[in-house]
Amino acid sequence: MDEGGGPLPVQVAWDSIRTSLRRSCGERMFDGWLKSLTLESWDLDAGEVRLAAPSAFLATWVQSHFSDQISAAWRAMLPQVRHVAIEAAADAPARMVVEAPAPASEGEPVAEAEPAAIDEPGNVMASRFTFDNFVVGKANELAYNASRTLAEGGKLAFNPLFLHGGVGLGKTHLMHAIGKEYRTRHPDANVVYMSAEKFMFEFVSALRAKDVHSFKQRLRNADVLMIDDVQFIAGKDSTQGEFFHTMNELISAGRRLVISADCSPQNLDGIESRILSRLSWGLVADLNPADFELRYNIILKKLEAMPAGIMSDEVAMFLAKRISASVRELEGALNRVIALANVSNAKIDIPFAEKALAEQLRASQRRVSIDEIQRKVCEHYRIRQAEMGSARRAREVARPRQIAMYLAKQLTQRSLPEIGRRFGGRDHTTVIHAVRTIEALRIKDAEIDGDVRLLMRQLEG
Repeated sequence: MDEGGGPLPVQVAWDSIRTSLRRSCGERMFDGWLKSLTLESWDLDAGEVRLAAPSAFLATWVQSHFSDQISAAWRAMLPQVRHVAIEAAADAPARMVVEAPAPASEGEPVAEAEPAAIDEPGNVMASRFTFDNFVVGKANELAYNASRTLAEGGKLAFNPLFLHGGVGLGKTHLMHAIGKEYRTRHPDANVVYMSAEKFMFEFVSALRAKDVHSFKQRLRNADVLMIDDVQFIAGKDSTQGEFFHTMNELISAGRRLVISADCSPQNLDGIESRILSRLSWGLVADLNPADFELRYNIILKKLEAMPAGIMSDEVAMFLAKRISASVRELEGALNRVIALANVSNAKIDIPFAEKALAEQLRASQRRVSIDEIQRKVCEHYRIRQAEMGSARRAREVARPRQIAMYLAKQLTQRSLPEIGRRFGGRDHTTVIHAVRTIEALRIKDAEIDGDVRLLMRQLEG
């Protein structure tokens, strides 16, 4: 909202989000994939924003790789936005050549619009993520020091390095920093970064194309291989088999391996015991939620790149105290306060910050867990909590499960893949379907709407 209490203009919010994405993703990644997105339409009453891409391929790729980041950016600017749709423009061609960002050392950029030919931001390390701008505190000191040691290229006392922590605590930042630092020290090194989802996608594509050998060679020739969010291969037996053999090959050859996940190896569900054993052989370093001191130092670090005096120390301390869920949420809150001040030409003081972050501050007063949501929904509908993760599709089970997924999306900061995993390892598309189904039912089914409203009141206390 602006200083007068009205809503922040959506186009202004989108302009600010684009600036934020350019900064967080790096100019080359932004220009290659996100710059062409346009604001198509919005309905803030329904909590929906629609973005358009110039091709169906680009829309699918952005949805797969950046949807969580874009959605989080929208929620930071306009908390009422609950769903961001990324679709091909109405006049988009069936096929479009996309210039993918490529390493400067590799000459001309790739211009092939096929998923298998596209590298994620590990072969083009995001410029924002460096060791120098990673703020260190007690919560992340071990992970930071281990990452620097691995990136320096000397003899290692551990391999692999396993980084774990919740969303927005710095795992991906450290992995990008490792890749950049290692390449700086070893310009000819082959550094490969990919998400576990992309590992699975490329492996399955290689199986279908009967070209698994090329896939194996590309990864096993890496001097440093980094796999982000390994929890996403849970329950995927063939992918886990290939992942295990890739780990063995790299470790045996003395090459460096960095793995990240949202929890420690012993708490990873659906991952083979032999993989968990291998992961535990190395150094397991956690990134814990930032304490007040670390959050305050992060704000000061961000303010260094902004005009002097834009925010008083008092306001910085207020934000550090009140926004505690994650570093990502803290950065989003800071960006929102500054953007709103710029739009309304207002002075940033504590009353202004409280007004700008009113919804976010209310939401942060009481964090609802997915487990709590599942328990409450099961009590209401008188079903066993085990049904939340079961394969049963009977209506008396499926509908409560969809409502629980919907509430998890509305009341927690968990990503769609995370929510899906807590419901029996379901895919994020299942969660999207559940959310849209319940949204539609609430409009036309008074009983469902009443149930949801009651559950929300109970969960929010």
